[in-house]
Amino acid sequence: MSANRLSVGASPASPNLAVQEHVLRRRSIQEVPPRFLQPVENGGVRLLILENISQEAVAAFRTLGFHVDHYTTAMSEDELVEKIPSYHAIGIRSKTKITRRVIRAAPKLLAIGCFCIGTNQVDLKAAAAAGIPVFNSPFSNSRSVAELVMSELIALSRQLVERSIELRNGIWNKKSKGCWEIRGKTLGIVGYGHIGSQLSVLAESFGMRVLFHDVINIMPLGSARQVPTLSALLSEADFVTLHVPELPETTNLISAQQLREMKAGSYLINNARGKVVDIPALVDALKSGHLAGAAIDVFPQEPGSNGPGFNDQLNPWATELRNLNNVILTPHIGGSTEEAQRMIGDEVAQALSSYLGYGSTLGAVNFPEVDLRAITAEQGTQIRICHVHKNQPGVLRQINEALSPYNVEKQYSDSKGDIAYLMADIADVSRADVNKLQELIDSTDANILTRFLV
Repeated sequence: MSANRLSVGASPASPNLAVQEHVLRRRSIQEVPPRFLQPVENGGVRLLILENISQEAVAAFRTLGFHVDHYTTAMSEDELVEKIPSYHAIGIRSKTKITRRVIRAAPKLLAIGCFCIGTNQVDLKAAAAAGIPVFNSPFSNSRSVAELVMSELIALSRQLVERSIELRNGIWNKKSKGCWEIRGKTLGIVGYGHIGSQLSVLAESFGMRVLFHDVINIMPLGSARQVPTLSALLSEADFVTLHVPELPETTNLISAQQLREMKAGSYLINNARGKVVDIPALVDALKSGHLAGAAIDVFPQEPGSNGPGFNDQLNPWATELRNLNNVILTPHIGGSTEEAQRMIGDEVAQALSSYLGYGSTLGAVNFPEVDLRAITAEQGTQIRICHVHKNQPGVLRQINEALSPYNVEKQYSDSKGDIAYLMADIADVSRADVNKLQELIDSTDANILTRFLV
């Protein structure tokens, strides 16, 4: 597949220098400001932003001169297929699915931004094969999720949901039976990444004993202790909390067998991904009294927008789950704090803007990470080539032969799986030269996508 989706040209006197420097804060500070490359073809860069993403991120895109269409809800696959052909980038959260079909319907698409931790809602292989890097924010909401878990630990152990429901119905039921302090209890953390490790520190500050299980050996924080198997953790923990990605091997990670291995009277918390827990099996464990309670923030199928919709048509067990008083149900709000959304918006907006304007793929999850220092305003005759190609022998020779008549100021390439990415800055190139180079590179058999930033 060969494509030239967008060529861009320099804005000779950008009024948005402060925003541009903010977008480039990962780069070393330069005395001469970088030249942000503004679009001149295809009506400018068009961004489709869904799911009520941070308004600050939307404002930053617009300040940079991008055309932004912002929607507060998710879109279905059919809606995306109809809408996406005119856009160069899309920003989503967890509800919108970018499938292979959507990617095939997006001839201009250059980049995908996931304004959240996970990227399982995107077909990463199909995106990479089309020359589209995917960016996310893997760490920005870690604290928000960890704090939510701490609140759930206390709410479950003190039966706050049950007492609140009773009192709202006019029933005064002051009791201590079955209510516990979390001090001295054992918290089992499944997945000791950024969220799990932060949670570990918070839990210890409350006087809890912390065990964790992870597929790799990790240096624990504080007094936490890694256990070799999930079964060992389940059998010891008073509270089990899940912080793993959605993968084939984590689907139904907690099912009937694992629930039986948990201590009688223990609690399960899932703020990870909806398919990690077999919810019908969890309902059975709660009804039988083997588990004292649970907190669930994520579900296998979730409504695409706020309002009615969490029902049996979406998930066949929804009503049964909703009728359990000893369960805290929340609508995927683990990372939904003002602080987290602001940081996520900043990080992903920065990554998308850096790729669209400079070609940098730092932080891409499905793509080689390649970066060059920015072209400055003083280097007005330089152009940047961003060449996505199949990772096969002979490509660099072909590209360097095409560039041999020119002075290559800097060049860097890397590969990831079947995809490779090359960036090169060349000097003293006319517009006619650019057109000629475009034709030469597009004609190579390994070419996937080539952009010239001028």
